[in-house]
Amino acid sequence: MQRSQQRAETPPGHVVVIGGGIAGLAAAHHLVATGLRVTLLEATDRLGGKLMTGEVAGVQVDLGAESMLARRPEAVALAREVGLADRLQPPATATASLWTRDALRPMPKGHVMGVPGDPAVLGEVLSPEGLARIAEERDLTPTPVGEDVAVGAYVADRLGREVVDRLVEPLLGGVYAGDAYRISMRAAVPQLFEAVKEGGPLLEGVRRIQERAAARQQTGPVFQGIEGGIGTLPAAVADAVRAGGGEILDRTPVLGLTRTESGWAVRTDTRTIAADGIVLATPAWSAGTLLAAESPAASAELSGVEYASMALVTLAFRRADIERYEALRGRSGFLVPPVDGHTIKASTFSSNKWQWVADAAPDLFVLRTSVGRYGEEDHLHREDEELVAVSLRDLAEATGLTARPVDTEVTRWIGGLPQYPVGHLARVARIRDEVAKLPALRVCGAVYDGVGIPACIASARRAADEIAGELTGEIAGEIIATSTLVRGTGSEAGQ
Repeated sequence: MQRSQQRAETPPGHVVVIGGGIAGLAAAHHLVATGLRVTLLEATDRLGGKLMTGEVAGVQVDLGAESMLARRPEAVALAREVGLADRLQPPATATASLWTRDALRPMPKGHVMGVPGDPAVLGEVLSPEGLARIAEERDLTPTPVGEDVAVGAYVADRLGREVVDRLVEPLLGGVYAGDAYRISMRAAVPQLFEAVKEGGPLLEGVRRIQERAAARQQTGPVFQGIEGGIGTLPAAVADAVRAGGGEILDRTPVLGLTRTESGWAVRTDTRTIAADGIVLATPAWSAGTLLAAESPAASAELSGVEYASMALVTLAFRRADIERYEALRGRSGFLVPPVDGHTIKASTFSSNKWQWVADAAPDLFVLRTSVGRYGEEDHLHREDEELVAVSLRDLAEATGLTARPVDTEVTRWIGGLPQYPVGHLARVARIRDEVAKLPALRVCGAVYDGVGIPACIASARRAADEIAGELTGEIAGEIIATSTLVRGTGSEAGQ
């Protein structure tokens, strides 16, 4: 009998995906396409993780992530694959500001995550002293970076703290809800890390990055949204998984994982499921708990991953009540440097930024603020009314807005974003090294390869490909070479 006939007569392997966020859903979608049998288990009653829609004043809006990077292909490609191509929509405006030094100031252009290539663009943001400090960089001795370095520490050493405090902090904080003086350059801004390792002044390194980006001649929007909200993507992916024969079970927490002679036993609160392979697409603390018995070393590393929590305050105003506030016109929103001492860290003017929001509620103006970041979670213990009140207070100071909202919604994201401190990629490599010692088990999600939606999807597809390769080889009666290769190079793959 030929090998193709053997494979056709062998029942497909069964992969259990644990976690129903966008990474878990993307892994399940990719696995179904390989012909494997897939069961996805989600502990809560909702799929999507940090992608979620809700209503304010009767208008559907995003209450979690609201856009996805379009210069990376994974998220846009997945949206198209699950039937959302005609609903992809770039921002109507990308004119953001910084609320700093008591004014809304245009966001400088020509920077890499706040690190400028030309100090001339920073005149409205930095003080004369801050600009003078940048000019001193050429006379400084080189700053070693070693295997990794904190973004804020390195940039402050080269260009002064003001660049970090007023530009790098709010931009990095918007992505990681973290502290720029702790965040790994190698993990969070890898192109900057590579430029720094090449040597020379930091400003010249930024210009080299910009020149390389220009040479690639990337066109199209930098970001994309989805009409109806990014939070509609998980349901579309789930529908595609089911249509491909996959099973999705919500309200099904996983209590334990045990290796068996034939694969894995996945214990839930109601039954035990036999699996040939496992994809763990859960936050670090959950993955660490589930791996404690079978991989204590990976579990210990996962337990060291810290998270930031934040709250989103969504506000709807009558458009007639806000028309006189010029600061609300044309802008997509603003970022707030923590050094300025305000409570909110950012505000998005949703009705300006997304045409679908404006079209859905032409008589309303919807905006949202974010509160909290790593080390500043005390705000999240306030009552909803307090968070609304402090948001309105800061909005009034920033824009002059004194109108009262007709409706509000407060969404708390506890443990919302994993932190990427110096050494994070080395930790990820160690986790993957240990996990690779287990048969047909992989991890994926925001902990490992980036917190953005495309990065989570790429992480999921990597895990799915490795599991599919391993199981396909076993089903055919052999361990395929790529499976051995993956297990043997787990450390390099995590770099």
